[in-house]
Amino acid sequence: MLPSTYSEPARDLRVASRADVVVVGGGPAGFSAAVAAARQGASVCLVERYPYLGGLASGGMVLVLDDMCAGAEITVRGLCGELVDRMRARGLAVYPPEEERGHDPAMFRKWSRWGLFDFNTHTRPHPICYAVAFDPDGWKRASDDMVQEAGIELRLHSLFAGSIVRDGRMAGVVVESKAGREAIMGDVVIDATGDLDVAASAGARFSEGAYMVTTVFRLGGVDTDEAERFQFEEPERHAVLDLEARRVIGGSWDYWWLKTPLPGIVWCNCPHMTGLDGMKVEDLTRAEFEGRRRIHAMVEHVRAKLPGFADCYVVDVAPQTGVRQTRMLDGEYVVTKEDVTRRVHFPDSVARGRDYYTPFRALLPRGIDQLLVAGRHYSATPQAQKISREIPPCMAMGEAAGIAAAMALSAGTAVRGIDVAELQRRLRAQGADPGDQPSATACVAEHAA
Repeated sequence: MLPSTYSEPARDLRVASRADVVVVGGGPAGFSAAVAAARQGASVCLVERYPYLGGLASGGMVLVLDDMCAGAEITVRGLCGELVDRMRARGLAVYPPEEERGHDPAMFRKWSRWGLFDFNTHTRPHPICYAVAFDPDGWKRASDDMVQEAGIELRLHSLFAGSIVRDGRMAGVVVESKAGREAIMGDVVIDATGDLDVAASAGARFSEGAYMVTTVFRLGGVDTDEAERFQFEEPERHAVLDLEARRVIGGSWDYWWLKTPLPGIVWCNCPHMTGLDGMKVEDLTRAEFEGRRRIHAMVEHVRAKLPGFADCYVVDVAPQTGVRQTRMLDGEYVVTKEDVTRRVHFPDSVARGRDYYTPFRALLPRGIDQLLVAGRHYSATPQAQKISREIPPCMAMGEAAGIAAAMALSAGTAVRGIDVAELQRRLRAQGADPGDQPSATACVAEHAA
């Protein structure tokens, strides 16, 4: 009978790099953290397991940025806004101009199939708002440029393998790559892995949750003009055929296809699959097989049935499975669903989403120094995370974490001891909105029951 464990022999690891700040995860939050820290003068090493930056934005092909405005107020700016501007300059990002946002039915017809509407409202049709449709390779190119310009040491193809902790303080991380097992040392480490890999390995407390996973894909050869005409001019027939398509895919949003900046190419944020654990290799493997099966079944169906899709074909399936929730930090403050839905404002707010606020304490693990967390695995309950995990607020968290790390280094203090008011000031100085100034609809924390 084979033994159930194997004892790996101890060995010395080569130190592959040293930096002031080590960021693990090159997705939206990690990219933002790395750029923000570098622009504050810190040396930064950014570690990413895939051969590109962007995480679920590019590799997961979540191709709409939303949850970044409250009515007419744009609440997520800073590095997120800069990245959008760079993609738009290449013709690879689209958003409605200010004068076309609101409740005009004509504007809904023009913009809804881009996914640029406020899906949180109860009114129908949903109002058009500031949201951004983008191309995944546009994201990769723009983020590559910003990382290079900031002088960041980028290590792609590098898989996080463990945390290096000395006397309750982060000292670096271990990575695996084609070069073998190596150490990267840093004075501050930022966990932007999405699954809390670094913090969990370091011994931080966390909770666990689960949500649906998605194998996103793109279709080419779609006559979007005809598809939109059919939707708006034959609504009853469209409702029947569209529902049939969604039943074939076996789980999707109402708007299962959306336009992209590339003519004739649409992205499909489906199929959704439940009962799978994003931390289990077996479940992730099952998702890939089941997702592809459903995708090709749907393509055959819509080719035969749905106007505008007769000549469609699969362009690609996202190389990253769309995992929404796994481990979440149990940090110095745990954001609740009520905090999000009641728009509770915190004095130490350092990031905003749609109309909610993230306190600096929700980025801090308990009991481990010189470690920050930024992204969908921040300190929140599972119910709160489900409604506050979109890409723009995760970028805002990353930007705050990066500046906080650089501030701690320059002041010679622990990250949990930084001057949060100064962090808020620096965020505003570079065009971000840390949420230090509550909106008129906010519920101020001191008065929240």
